[in-house]
Amino acid sequence: MRWLSSIPLLALSACSPLAVSPPPPTPPPTAISQPVAPNQPLPSPPPPPAASLTPPRLTSKTISGITFEGVAFDSRSHRLRVLDQPAGPGSRWPDAESAGNSISALAAINAGFFTPEGSPLGKLVTAGNPVGSWNRSSSLGSGVWLETPGGHSSILRRESAINSPTPSEMIQAGPLLIENNRKISGLESTKPAVRILILWDGNSRWWIGRASPCSLAALADAIASRKPAGWTTRSALNLDGGRSSDLWISPSVAGGPLLRRSFLNRPVRNFLALVPR
Repeated sequence: MRWLSSIPLLALSACSPLAVSPPPPTPPPTAISQPVAPNQPLPSPPPPPAASLTPPRLTSKTISGITFEGVAFDSRSHRLRVLDQPAGPGSRWPDAESAGNSISALAAINAGFFTPEGSPLGKLVTAGNPVGSWNRSSSLGSGVWLETPGGHSSILRRESAINSPTPSEMIQAGPLLIENNRKISGLESTKPAVRILILWDGNSRWWIGRASPCSLAALADAIASRKPAGWTTRSALNLDGGRSSDLWISPSVAGGPLLRRSFLNRPVRNFLALVPR
């Protein structure tokens, strides 16, 4: 039983301060500078102040016998709003000038197509409220102008817009004239009429306005071959034209005022109005 006598010795040695040495103190961490991975996107720079951007201006240019008149603007400082008349065409505003002045806008144009009964021919959204239903088959609804709740504006094909979250503002119209800097093929080429349209450079430059009587094919040719607004057009969308055509630009716009509306014009359902952000 001699092994029992060793137990006290083991217990004493376990309690001895010399049995376990404390770890050395950990030095404070030092900052290590690591390079950004080559494929990692850098943060987007803040948008420039609105005062540093080119203000809206009236433009006029004739290309292949077609005169383009309208207003060019930067979507970082200005935006479009949809003004709809739920009670039908002319129930609230008789023309673009009245509609624009009702919200102190800088310019206004007539916008989407409508049925003989006065309902929208397609979907629209005004201040986040959707109206009407999708025009899923006609070329008059093949394109969409929209603004997201975050303030980003774009022109999309109908199929892309249908699957997108509800925007804050939207007009469905058509046909698309230019997409990805190329003319849309198969456009009508024999029926000249006054046209109302939207042009976009794919970034922040926009133009809304009127083209003198021409076919849709000739209109797309002129836009694709030259620069009606002074820059290359990535996307162009045709809006309601003919007797609905109505363009108003206020004196507040450089080069304004301008009014292009025939005395034969008919009342319309809705408008697009240009306002500061």
